[in-house]
Amino acid sequence: MSQIESSWKFAEELVSESDPVAAARQHSLELGVEPVSPAVGAQLAVAAASSSATSIIEIGTGVGVSGLWLLEGAPRATLTSIDREVDHQQAARDAYLSAGVPAARFRLITGRTADVLPRMNENSYDIVFVDADPAAVIENVEHGLRLARPGGLVLVAHALWHGAVANPARRDPVTTGFRTLLTEVSTSPAVISSLSTAGDGLLQLVKR
Repeated sequence: MSQIESSWKFAEELVSESDPVAAARQHSLELGVEPVSPAVGAQLAVAAASSSATSIIEIGTGVGVSGLWLLEGAPRATLTSIDREVDHQQAARDAYLSAGVPAARFRLITGRTADVLPRMNENSYDIVFVDADPAAVIENVEHGLRLARPGGLVLVAHALWHGAVANPARRDPVTTGFRTLLTEVSTSPAVISSLSTAGDGLLQLVKR
């Protein structure tokens, strides 16, 4: 194992997850749904806390791991989460309630992001978290930037796509999509961008 890999492993294992997050993570793995890594979850909580977020929208609910981290960092926030899988959203609802999150603090919308996102109010959210269909990452980030308020955050999970983005030989559509996204935002005057290598990569954008 290289020094860089050892550092990544150390950073992941350093994170202490709450019992509700750990339970949601285990359930996610049992269902075959890839959750954000512990280190990425901790970064989500830090971002939510540092921005004093009160309104968060999540594109891709999973079974609640990322939502719990976001709500942990922003205890006054309301979370809106979109996913097309009813069973996953029910599991997320159970996870939130088991963690003591009042039902009034979250809203789960079942549907395809392509159908739901155009109906959401623009410039309305402190944080937009994108972790849905990787084949639609560019479209989802475009929606995310529309939905985020000026100065708000758009956070994109799996931005390094299992290490494939850094490999120029990988040219499949998903890898190319993430690579194109990263290249475009790195020079865009519309955002301030940063790429974290935690977990599978977390792209962080501030909307100017």
